[in-house]
Amino acid sequence: VSWLFVKLFLELLFLTGPPIRSKEEPPLDKGFVPWLGHAIDFGKDAATFLTRMKSKHGKIFTVRVAGLYVTVLLDPNSYDSIIKDSTSFDFTRYAHVLMKRIFNLHFPQHNPETEKAMMRQHFQDKSLITLNRVMQKNLQALLMSEVCENKRNWKNDSLFSLCYSLLFRAGYLTLFGDEPEENGNISISKEIFQEFRKFDALLTKMARTTLKTNEKKVASTVKERLWDLLSQNKLNSKMNPSSWLESYRRYLTAQGVDQKMQQRAMLLQLWATQGNVGPAAFWMLAFLLTNPEAMTAVKNEFHKLTAEVNRTCKVQTVRPEMLEKTPVFEDSALNETLRLTAAPFITREVLQTKTIRLADGREYKLRKGDRICLFPYLSPQMDPEIHQEPKKFKHDRFLNADGTEKKDFFKDGKKLKYYTMPWGAGKNVCVGRSFAISSIKQFIFMVLTCLDIRLCDPGSPMPDIDAGRYGFGMLQPQGDLEIQYKLKSHL
Repeated sequence: VSWLFVKLFLELLFLTGPPIRSKEEPPLDKGFVPWLGHAIDFGKDAATFLTRMKSKHGKIFTVRVAGLYVTVLLDPNSYDSIIKDSTSFDFTRYAHVLMKRIFNLHFPQHNPETEKAMMRQHFQDKSLITLNRVMQKNLQALLMSEVCENKRNWKNDSLFSLCYSLLFRAGYLTLFGDEPEENGNISISKEIFQEFRKFDALLTKMARTTLKTNEKKVASTVKERLWDLLSQNKLNSKMNPSSWLESYRRYLTAQGVDQKMQQRAMLLQLWATQGNVGPAAFWMLAFLLTNPEAMTAVKNEFHKLTAEVNRTCKVQTVRPEMLEKTPVFEDSALNETLRLTAAPFITREVLQTKTIRLADGREYKLRKGDRICLFPYLSPQMDPEIHQEPKKFKHDRFLNADGTEKKDFFKDGKKLKYYTMPWGAGKNVCVGRSFAISSIKQFIFMVLTCLDIRLCDPGSPMPDIDAGRYGFGMLQPQGDLEIQYKLKSHL
């Protein structure tokens, strides 16, 4: 029995061993476990693992991960060599793998460029203004519902739970429409958020196919429930759906997507549009609550803005587009929050053997069938050469001395095109980023102008990051911050 085991092990080692790599290719680190390679370390804490690999191999290297060879590039001066080349590098195939694993979704004739073109029509210009104003209305209604019972008494809550719940529910109502019955918006948005949180908690394991038996059952049950809540019959009963929803449903029908797959596509869109804004708002409020100087600077800016419009400082009088006049808040503090907590992977499949030239002049050959991965969280966002004291929140990091937005950052003596990349870049930049940014801004503005808010324990530290979420957009906390809030006395 022991000899048979050794024989099978050696055969596995031979079959999954790497093809011979040439000196023209990036350094290869295959790990010690056949086929699996570095999959466990990569999934457990990608930032720590890739930092270690960078220290060992430099700014470009290849690692074996569950049978795949992934070349990681951590030089922002060289990112355009990947981002702009849609002939040699493709995102679509990997996206289809994730859609199937996470959402059980398969499109028969998926054209991402056509879909993005359709999406852009509804997330910019006049359509964006309409969305922003509906979002403001929904945020106000939901926020007031949280304090309506005891308007003048302090209410205890958890900050992440509050931010994620309110922004998710307001975004859902804005895009998918209102309920016909009275008070339906409150109850249905709560229900769908509760189910979504169960789904979101398992999302990274679904993507990596590491669900345990009991978790598979939970994932299956919660997806069935969400698909039902997003079914054609449920959506047909909605009032005031967004133009985006109507257009997207027509697009799916025209693409030959059946009703079952349309429900699954709606869950994909729900996650894509609402999965990141709540966590982003949490981090920003958390940084402000734990940095009094930053909180004062942002509040002073808000006070000046509201005073210009209406002496009563009621949040309803401030139009969403007016928040663009807040350099401390939007240009710097928000950018700083995203720099510290936005951590998506930019992953492409290598369609044909390709030699790339880095900014320092070195050339490397990438193999057809491998994957290339950029991780902007490590570089540029947490690179100490680009951002001094990169782990520290500095609310004015992105401001020049004259109060204008700072855009000049350097690496290896060269001015950077990409000095922070929370929304991706190139053709695959997030289509809904303007709506997401506006939603975050509106929420933070409402919270700080409508509510008195404080930490239950003024000495509370920032919660740790859930390291398993690297690569999936906004990071989430391990734990939470306990807060108290109440309606301001003049409202």
